[in-house]
Amino acid sequence: MDEIVKKAIQKWPDVPACYGWLGLDSRGDWYLRDDQVQRHGNFEESKGDKLSHRKLIEFIGRNYQQDDKGQYYFQNGPQKVFVELEVTPWVLRFDFEARVMTQTQQYVKSTQAYAYTDELGRVYLDTELGIGLVHTMDMDRMADELANQRWSLKELKVKELEKKFNFIKSPAQEKSQSRVI
Repeated sequence: MDEIVKKAIQKWPDVPACYGWLGLDSRGDWYLRDDQVQRHGNFEESKGDKLSHRKLIEFIGRNYQQDDKGQYYFQNGPQKVFVELEVTPWVLRFDFEARVMTQTQQYVKSTQAYAYTDELGRVYLDTELGIGLVHTMDMDRMADELANQRWSLKELKVKELEKKFNFIKSPAQEKSQSRVI
């Protein structure tokens, strides 16, 4: 976490959290979701505006983390901005040396001797940061790694992801459902 963010938290400790305003898609892109976008549906139905400012994306990446409930958020100064996830909290790419890197430019290692595949043909790796979806542009490389027996494959259903890997795709929906009770 950035030092300036730590200082902001100390200075303003009671800033309310923000829900629904930031999304992460299956290609590792961040989306800003204003009120109008949110009124049109959840993140899968209405993504919003793709962020392209490199410094902002890097700032989000340095301050992206998980809380104890399995919700992912971006610590924006003193405010937690909970992230709507299209699929998983991490999107994984391979570099030229076949090392695995997240959308936040962190190198990670798989914690399992196998990769997962779902009914849609997508592939996931369980890493020390959590479950990550292998980027579609890296499926050729993933196929090579499977052929070289770096991992074997296990099947899972998309609907099992959140529970099995302890994360929440939609903190906004989780929050609204907890209010209904």
